[in-house]
Amino acid sequence: MYAAAQDEAHDELFPFVQAPEDGVRWQAPTDVEQYLYKVTRSDDSYAYLRTLAIEGVYYPVRLDEAQAAAGDAHPMLTIETPDGRTVLQVYTPGLLPRPHPFLVYEYATLGALAQIVPGGVDVLAVNAATPCEQYFLVSDEEREVWLDLHHELFHPDELMDRVVTRRTGAPAPGPLLHGLACGAHLCFRNGDAWNTLHWHGMGYRGETERIADDWGVHSREDWISTEERLLGQDVSPWYWDFVLGARTALLRAQGGGRLDPGQWRDTVEATARARAQESGTAAGDPDFAGFVAHLRGLVGQVLRYEARFRADGLLPPDGFVRTVAAWDIGRASKMARWGRGARYATEAETHAAIERASGAAQAAYGSWEEFSAGYILGRCLHFDEEEFGPWYTTVLDAHRALTTDPDGPWRTVPFNTPAPGV
Repeated sequence: MYAAAQDEAHDELFPFVQAPEDGVRWQAPTDVEQYLYKVTRSDDSYAYLRTLAIEGVYYPVRLDEAQAAAGDAHPMLTIETPDGRTVLQVYTPGLLPRPHPFLVYEYATLGALAQIVPGGVDVLAVNAATPCEQYFLVSDEEREVWLDLHHELFHPDELMDRVVTRRTGAPAPGPLLHGLACGAHLCFRNGDAWNTLHWHGMGYRGETERIADDWGVHSREDWISTEERLLGQDVSPWYWDFVLGARTALLRAQGGGRLDPGQWRDTVEATARARAQESGTAAGDPDFAGFVAHLRGLVGQVLRYEARFRADGLLPPDGFVRTVAAWDIGRASKMARWGRGARYATEAETHAAIERASGAAQAAYGSWEEFSAGYILGRCLHFDEEEFGPWYTTVLDAHRALTTDPDGPWRTVPFNTPAPGV
């Protein structure tokens, strides 16, 4: 089931961007389109193709046909010109239009296009009706060129772990933009523009497969449930923040200063046992005893991660993590967009979820640096098992890039953003 809100129907099936006046430099949505504009003006079609081979493109498909297509089928929406030629329109990501309830876009590499474009297509129109449009005749020889360029230039890992910022078409400063910035860790990892609101992601099929495989989301109902749990910070284990909260309470009670780890462990255990007694759990229950031992061990795990965080500059010399809420909030920001890309979420629902992520982040933290440290600790507790391997090092790279890139979210979006109507 998908969200096809009739009131979201609109005429923006394909992008239309007015060419700039003579002598005026066009401001493209992203660096990719800016470069394509440059090579278009110099009539360098081969350089244009090489860029497509690196980045890939998106092609339009009717939603009902995309949903009905088998895994090896690739339906495409083509148009017929007055002179009888068949044209396939494709676009680079920065120029994709606002999502439509009945039309979607699929992602393809240039090499994949060489194999899946139907034989009856005569022209490949790239970024048509924009200042960086380019047209290629489709022939067997041209397809061979596409395949050769794909094999030479397409390296998916090089599209990841980078800060990408839209220069046009992003929301104005406010809760929506702030909420998008909350998902910046994942945008960096996936190589997505962090401030893209009109989300297409990896294309319709890629987005549905992503959240099905990684999250078990197969329907609109699944998406609503998962998004609500993330926004409620109910996906991560509750006892992570229970342990962190015990430390915060102890420090508040003693007026700050250094905290004895043994006292922290004892407080965690005593509080857990008191709550268990209130709920009727037997003190000698072996499962409960094992859980208490795990909570005590979690204290040491947190301390060791925080020591590494300080050494790597994630935390100041005396800093610590008060909550891992960011781990769910950051993923909620992206789940809102993933649900939109999969057409499980309406535009209004997506916007509302992103704004709620913004509010939750500001309620839990005081800065992007604090938010990031909480996100990273949650990710490490979930995946890393104190190996300090890729689950840690890749997100450390993201933190460093996002806190230093002058165009990135955490250098351009103030952490404290007024709520709507304030």
